[in-house]
Amino acid sequence: MNEEQTIKALAALAHQVRLRVFRALVVAGNTGLTPSVLAEQLEVASTALSFHLKELVNAGLVTQERISRNLIYRAH
Repeated sequence: MNEEQTIKALAALAHQVRLRVFRALVVAGNTGLTPSVLAEQLEVASTALSFHLKELVNAGLVTQERISRNLIYRAH
């Protein structure tokens, strides 16, 4: 990870909800979690969660995989 990527990752984690989402995904491991499970666990509105997941994906901290009709997010 170069300096620019590191700064981008740290900036993404400098928000309470994104840090909580990332922690939950680290704990979930390779299984990952769907947005609905994350929203329920963290008590975050789905629209807000969607925004934060996008920020974490853009920072390279989280991956997204579509399995049939579900999106699965995992810590990268």
